[in-house]
Amino acid sequence: MRKLESWFPEELVVIGVHSGKFIAERETRNVRQAVLRHGITHPVVNDRQFRIWRSYAVNAWPTLVLIDPAGRVVGQQAGELPAEILADAIRRVVARAESEGALDRSLRSFRLEREGEVDRPLRFPAKLLVDAEGGRLYVADTGHHRIVVVQVDAGGRSGEVEAVVGSGVEGLEDGGWGDAKFCEPHGLALAGGTLYIADTGNHAIRALDLEARTVTTVAGTGEQAPPRTRGGRGRDAALNSPWDVLVHDGAVAIAMAGSHQLWRFDPATLEATPWAGSGAEELYDGSAREAALAQPSGLATDGRRIYFADAESSAVRCLLPGRDASVRTIVGTGLFDFGDRDGEGDAVRLQHPLGLSWHDGVLYVADTYNGKVKVVDPDRRTSETVLGGNGELWEPGGLAVTGRLAYIADTNHHRVAVADLSEGVIEEFEIRGL
Repeated sequence: MRKLESWFPEELVVIGVHSGKFIAERETRNVRQAVLRHGITHPVVNDRQFRIWRSYAVNAWPTLVLIDPAGRVVGQQAGELPAEILADAIRRVVARAESEGALDRSLRSFRLEREGEVDRPLRFPAKLLVDAEGGRLYVADTGHHRIVVVQVDAGGRSGEVEAVVGSGVEGLEDGGWGDAKFCEPHGLALAGGTLYIADTGNHAIRALDLEARTVTTVAGTGEQAPPRTRGGRGRDAALNSPWDVLVHDGAVAIAMAGSHQLWRFDPATLEATPWAGSGAEELYDGSAREAALAQPSGLATDGRRIYFADAESSAVRCLLPGRDASVRTIVGTGLFDFGDRDGEGDAVRLQHPLGLSWHDGVLYVADTYNGKVKVVDPDRRTSETVLGGNGELWEPGGLAVTGRLAYIADTNHHRVAVADLSEGVIEEFEIRGL
């Protein structure tokens, strides 16, 4: 849509109709936050009761409808299409309207939701990483297109800014920490002196050299890969919305949300290739090649298995690497099975979880749309709420647990939260100097 709006600034009006699948997605305040988070500059209607959906006979997300200046529906398409194909259809409608004298280019300007919004030290932080040994907290300050490095104080509840990586201007540019540019960075993974970043908006993996203080693009072309992409090497490897990264057995695992797969990146050869997932969006277990995933968005490991938050199926699943690699589901039962229910096995319900952290033999889960942190035991297949639930957290996107403390990217509250797990009290992590 952004491309089309830039190509047809005087001819095209985009109106987003949001018919939310998840319960949390139907709340107008959450829709507004999504508009702000994604920088949307066109009108969006919250079709929470699916009235517009039904009136246009829609049955799939997304569905695109093209309407001419006379108000006639001249095209309708379910599923995603390249902007170039849509542009051809729009040109034909524009040409016909011009020949009929029906095209009015005097479009009204729209009041943007971001007008009047105050800026904050953090803006929609999506993920974070704790380096307990180095005493640092790394924060993906997603809305500001940068990474914040914090030296954590004794006690773990506050810290001082050590460095800000990225100019704060959206873009794809390598170089020194102050000059580099990112676009909506998310997941972080540390390997020795290198911090890997899932640069989601750029469809790239970036590497921060913590000693040289430089940023390098190690995978990704900067453009979104088409479906069924087989991978490639370095800057020639087209990626599709990498959401999280994890160092595992000398390689970097990538939660490739856009293609519904897990990928593997080899830092030695710069090869990035699919690892698990057929590319179909579904919850289906089996061999790594045959299994179907649904927007994997968070990663964690116990050293052997790779766990992932399968957001669109509201599930927690795992990849068992090796010669006969396979995928199995721990909790979650399908694309349309979601809610907020603790318990055991197939009775468990989550709602669009985005973050995981492995600690002390269990998984801590950022149950994003429920505004909670839950503990999932992968062997017993149980889930239990340990934090949140009273508005204390607002769509948390990531978390990291170390010792008795849980650090949470409290995304829509624009902050990092910290909680002592033995007490269950959530407070803001104070960042000085930002």
